[in-house]
Amino acid sequence: MVSETDTSRSRHPSPGAPKIGVIGAGAVGSACMLAAIMRGVAREIVLVNRNRKRSAAVVTDMQYGACLSPAVDLCDGTYPDLAGAALVMITAGINEKAGGATDRNDPNGRLKLLDGNAEVYDDILPKLYRAAPNAVILVVTDPPDPLADLVRRYGFPRVLSTGTFLDTLRFRFQLARYLGVDPRSVEAEIVGEHGTSAVFLWSSARVGGMSIEGMLAQRRIPFGAFRRTIEHDVRYANITIIEGIGASQYGIGMVSARIAEIVLRADRSVIPIGSFNPRYGVTLSLPSIIGHDGIVQILDPEMSPDEGRSLERSAQLLKGAVSRLEARQGQDKTL
Repeated sequence: MVSETDTSRSRHPSPGAPKIGVIGAGAVGSACMLAAIMRGVAREIVLVNRNRKRSAAVVTDMQYGACLSPAVDLCDGTYPDLAGAALVMITAGINEKAGGATDRNDPNGRLKLLDGNAEVYDDILPKLYRAAPNAVILVVTDPPDPLADLVRRYGFPRVLSTGTFLDTLRFRFQLARYLGVDPRSVEAEIVGEHGTSAVFLWSSARVGGMSIEGMLAQRRIPFGAFRRTIEHDVRYANITIIEGIGASQYGIGMVSARIAEIVLRADRSVIPIGSFNPRYGVTLSLPSIIGHDGIVQILDPEMSPDEGRSLERSAQLLKGAVSRLEARQGQDKTL
């Protein structure tokens, strides 16, 4: 007889049903799982956490409300339970508050968390590779771009980082808020690093086909001051959230669930997302067509000369972070 709190396998999904995994049952992992449940992304979701008692509690709590969502089988499990997963989100690691990455004046931003979270990933990835080597891996942990490069080095063929998808939504929301329009009517992108060097593509930002600068001119609003306000609000949105509730979790949870939905349904949506870019030699975000295997095509949006140079600088910053990580890990192995 299965007890009320036995979440190891509540129901049996049909053969071939979409299955995803979430590694990490903290604030972000729980938010990712909840958003995936509510969107009806998958038929089965497996939650893996170092503390099994916590993952069991999260699943037990969510399984009751999940009765109101599209049918889904929830279970807490171990790495072997991820076998057959089409996509696995990795959310485990030290967050910005715990890692001291909440100083608005620190140019390193989320990159300050790289060394500590790389150690967490070094523990996770061998076990994950044995269980689900062909799954699409979605890196959610900060900083997601260099950690995605670490995942690639472990041999996973299909790796995405959540990248600048959330940054882009924040950009569109703030533009819409100040201009008094629906965010869905705003076309605007952020590319590059999910971090301090993120590049705002103002040159192509539009509302109803009209440039933001032209729209501001009609309203006699100075573009420079407006731009500084928007970029400040977007760049430091995560810190503002952390100062209020301790973790930036709900937005990234919804974004991660949407990415999983795009992959599992292979609907070829175009979103700004992180993937390895041979041109830049590192994982960074550009608008990309997404399918069942992850990236179908990376798009190269038109940019102003200043935006192009900023993207090059963002890539160099990320390459430097990856190189430092590789050098440090090499030193650790020789000790």
